Amino acid sequence: MSKNPEASAEDSVPTTKTVETIARVAIRFTGDSGDGMQLTGTKFTESTALAGNDLATLPDYPAEIRAPAGTLAGVSGFQVHFSSEDIRTPADHPDVLVAFNPAALRANVDDVRPGGMVIINSDSFNTKSLAKAGYSDDPLPDIRQRFKLVEVPLTKLNREATQGLDLSARDADRSKNFFALGIMYWLYNRPMEPTIRWLEKRFKGNVLEANIRVLKAGHAFGETTELFPVSFSVPPAKIQPGTYRNITGNTALAWGVIAAGVQMNRPVFLGAYPITPASDVLHEVARYRNFGVKTMQAEDEIAAISATIGASFSGDLAFTTTSGPGFVLKQEALGLAVMAELPLVVVNIQRSGPSTGMPTKIEQADLLLALHGRNSESPLPVIAANSPGDCFYSVLEATRIAVEYMTPVVLLSDGFLANSAEPWAIPDVDSLVRTEVTFRTNPDDFHPYSRDPDTLARPWAIPGTPGLEHRIGGLSKQNVTGNVSYDPKNNQQMIDLRAEKVARIAASLPPVEVDGPDSGELLVLGWGGTLGAITTAVEEAREAGASVSSAHLRHLNPFPPNLGDVLRSFNQILVPELNSGQLCSLLRSQFLVNAQSMGKVEGQPFQVEELRARIQSMLEQER
Repeated sequence: MSKNPEASAEDSVPTTKTVETIARVAIRFTGDSGDGMQLTGTKFTESTALAGNDLATLPDYPAEIRAPAGTLAGVSGFQVHFSSEDIRTPADHPDVLVAFNPAALRANVDDVRPGGMVIINSDSFNTKSLAKAGYSDDPLPDIRQRFKLVEVPLTKLNREATQGLDLSARDADRSKNFFALGIMYWLYNRPMEPTIRWLEKRFKGNVLEANIRVLKAGHAFGETTELFPVSFSVPPAKIQPGTYRNITGNTALAWGVIAAGVQMNRPVFLGAYPITPASDVLHEVARYRNFGVKTMQAEDEIAAISATIGASFSGDLAFTTTSGPGFVLKQEALGLAVMAELPLVVVNIQRSGPSTGMPTKIEQADLLLALHGRNSESPLPVIAANSPGDCFYSVLEATRIAVEYMTPVVLLSDGFLANSAEPWAIPDVDSLVRTEVTFRTNPDDFHPYSRDPDTLARPWAIPGTPGLEHRIGGLSKQNVTGNVSYDPKNNQQMIDLRAEKVARIAASLPPVEVDGPDSGELLVLGWGGTLGAITTAVEEAREAGASVSSAHLRHLNPFPPNLGDVLRSFNQILVPELNSGQLCSLLRSQFLVNAQSMGKVEGQPFQVEELRARIQSMLEQER
């Protein structure tokens, strides 16, 4: 067999290679934002899910629509961590880096596990590309010392595979990501057929033929070249019986919106203005008009929430989706929804800021904005999803609270949950309890401003119902008649009533569950998308003999009723969050506990190893 790394699949002689079984592996695909890294990672992830592995992903891409090719600013990446065991994070360090150009190598190589594999497109490592990436010298000698370097002439092999097709060199080069995908399918024994079926639905003619050719050529190259003497097998994970699919947080949010309408037998309205990373929710919901869902792409954020308020007033289950900058613009209208006591759900998919910030990067720094971002005293419930799949159930919970207590609700997600994926057990429809909203239509039974004695919620008085005529608006109103009132004592009473209504939600919340001992040296408490990293770090610390527990909050206003008792059961409390300590400040002020903040605002999720280091440091201080 030729030892020339530039030998094509056709020049190589097939041979039997060893297959090594491993428990888990993390792979990162990196290249220019125009190289199709997100598509490559997504297709590998889908194939891995169909192979039965547990997985977690981390897409990471630039905000610029088209940053200069070959520069660090234009690098796009997609990391997938898959295993035969239960996993919760995309992994701190990739075991394999696939780098399409020098900029991708430079931006990512220091993250690779020591001794890991680095696969490069050797055709792209020329003097011009190295200079664009900021290299003054050839980096490959150093890379060979630190990692297992595999140099594949991807561009040349891809062009050979597409010879004879009526395509320009530029169009042919666009398929080289599928050549690399074919190599990785062989290297980790992933099925190609799902990707081929997807290609057949997506493309036609020469473009379809080119992509299928290079995918198969990449697979054959991996099988025949001496560059890969071993392939790897990751056995399927042992999971609970059921039907699973790969799902992102944004898709789960969209499906939750649709399911909420079915649950409550009410029409659904979603009003939104496109904003990264929330736009996909609007796109997905718009596909399901057959479920009685209405969507509106408004001209701006204020119009989107204003239309949502109108839909809620008319009896629809009303939703609006946005991210941090858009959430700020919605606050005035959200105050109107608080005053009018209308049920609607505002989904804020948080991103890195302030201002435009890093819109494709990760943060969870809108908690205080959700709690206190409106003028005057205008409390409302706030909940947070903790995994991509949990986004589905969080929508159902937010809708339940909104309708049961006649109040707007803020649901917090974040860019990590929005774009990352995990296997999700599709729920049995019968398990999603159907709850029809009860409308008391006899005006002799109640007044539109009467309140439920338990929840303090007023009825959902739908316009057009005889006998339920009433006044509503943003001015202070009299509690019984709804007429505009400037009476000082009445204003105090109304503010107190709305605050008490939100406080009473706590009675319907499940208690905080502690993972590990119920009391002891250290509790690690988190919220939102930090669940996977926190749980993994705490479990690893306990396996090493540490006395440490964890808990995770879904309900952030009001807090679960037993939270104070849980906090006071531990000597130390650590609160990791992707902000500068917002939840920690709330816990210290409300419960007077010595909670310590672990804040991070780097636009990246927590790594397990940094959490482990902080846990160890706190336990050593305690001793």
